[in-house]
Amino acid sequence: MSGKFDIDHMALLARLRLSDSEKDRLSGQMATIIEYIDHLDQLDTSRVEPTSHAIPLQNVFREDEKKQNFPDCDSLSLAPAQKNRHYEVPQII
Repeated sequence: MSGKFDIDHMALLARLRLSDSEKDRLSGQMATIIEYIDHLDQLDTSRVEPTSHAIPLQNVFREDEKKQNFPDCDSLSLAPAQKNRHYEVPQII
C-alpha cells in the first residue's frame, strides 16, 4: 500500500479535496508521524499501570433547580417559523 494511496483513502474518509502538492506534503508528514509512533512503541511500559484518564474524575452533576422559563412568546419569537403557537419544522417522513 503506497503512501499516496493512504492519503487518498484518508482524504476520502475526511471528505477532503486535496491537490497533488497537498497529498505529497501530507504523505511525508504522515510518514514522519508513523515513524514517531513506531519509536514510541519500543518504550518499555510493562510497569506502567493502564489508565483511562490521566487525572481522577469527580461527579460533575449538580442538583436540579427550578428556574423561570422564557415566556412562550419570547421563545417562539426566536423560531425561524411558527404556526398556532408551535415551532414549525420541515416534515421528515
